[in-house]
Amino acid sequence: MPDIPLVADFNSRMAWETERRSLDFERVKAGVAALLQDPGKGTYFLAETKRNGTCMVAGQLLITYEWSDWRNGNFWWIQSVYVAGEFRGQGIFRALYEHIHKKAKARKDVCGLRLYMDANNNRARQVYERLGLKSTPYKVLEVDFVMGAQ
Repeated sequence: MPDIPLVADFNSRMAWETERRSLDFERVKAGVAALLQDPGKGTYFLAETKRNGTCMVAGQLLITYEWSDWRNGNFWWIQSVYVAGEFRGQGIFRALYEHIHKKAKARKDVCGLRLYMDANNNRARQVYERLGLKSTPYKVLEVDFVMGAQ
């Protein structure tokens, strides 16, 4: 699958830019490959654009699934959002978001969209809020067996 190294690179760049986390690239590539081999884990969406007649991947977004017994449906979690630097401010994320929003609304088994972001990523928060996403009263807690306490 030719997009695995690119998606892994975008994931690594996103982790560094947003959280100053340096990821193990081979682990990330294996994680991307595992997801692509098992559609139940999630779906990547890639945004392509043309530059000088060449098609290039400009950004990505990952959807994973969380069952809500309260709503009898799945939340689609937006994760691994990344737009390459030279394409930022050109509506790439908006196009990705509007695409998955439309797909989710058309399905009866999807009850909503959610995403989490680094609490200090104010630029991303502004973009998400302009698209209609709202903060919730929930706070994410975790035990991370791979990356440990950060």
